[in-house]
Amino acid sequence: MNTSDLESTLCHALCGSVTVQQRSDALWRVDTPWTFPDGDGYSIYISPAPTGGLRIGDQGLTLMRLSYENDLAKLREGTRGRLLAQVLADAGLMEDDGEFFLESTAEDVGANVLRLGQALTRVHDLTFLNRARAESTFYEDLREKLEALVGSERLTENYFVPNVPNGRDYPVDYFVHGGAAPLYLFGVPNRDKARLATIILQHLIASNQDFNSMIVYQNMADLPRPDLSRLTNAANDMIDSLDATDDFQRKLLRRVNG
Repeated sequence: MNTSDLESTLCHALCGSVTVQQRSDALWRVDTPWTFPDGDGYSIYISPAPTGGLRIGDQGLTLMRLSYENDLAKLREGTRGRLLAQVLADAGLMEDDGEFFLESTAEDVGANVLRLGQALTRVHDLTFLNRARAESTFYEDLREKLEALVGSERLTENYFVPNVPNGRDYPVDYFVHGGAAPLYLFGVPNRDKARLATIILQHLIASNQDFNSMIVYQNMADLPRPDLSRLTNAANDMIDSLDATDDFQRKLLRRVNG
């Protein structure tokens, strides 16, 4: 097979897998082989652009799909928000009331349908952040919840407890001010952090420090039982995930307002 034959075969296969359905006088749906994990196809529509040419967009259906299992407000904040902005900028996409779209000439419509499809894939993949990014958003979400519950003025991040041997080797994620005893709070997204928090708490206990402690897990069920048991023995209060909003508020305010 030579280059011309290969090009012809690919063009025939690709063109044969794309169909266009007219939905109204000024709206066409483009059906492609691209699908979401549940098998539903991408939502790609073409309509006349107000400024002339064509508008290629998703009619807001990508974000609607994501909203079923995700908090869309979180998608626009912190690490997630920066990643979303980067995806849109890389593809040259605009957003209007939840719809991702770009404008195109008739000559470039094929290439721009591909651009939109690639961008929608990347937007959807924001729900599958890799481990490092997921942990980053966990810490951002934890700080946001703490500030909402007690205010930033009552938080000291990366706190070194005074009068502790080698204290700078045993930092506390958050010192939450206001309680009868200091409250030291740790965010725990994984096994390694669970082990580190256990070591720090055990060192503070061995140094005869008077304090309360709280552990907030990204997902408590993901931790190996031995690590969970050791940390449970060392800490006072546990929150199994940031989704346990009522329990988090109740336990936190009891410690700092008591």
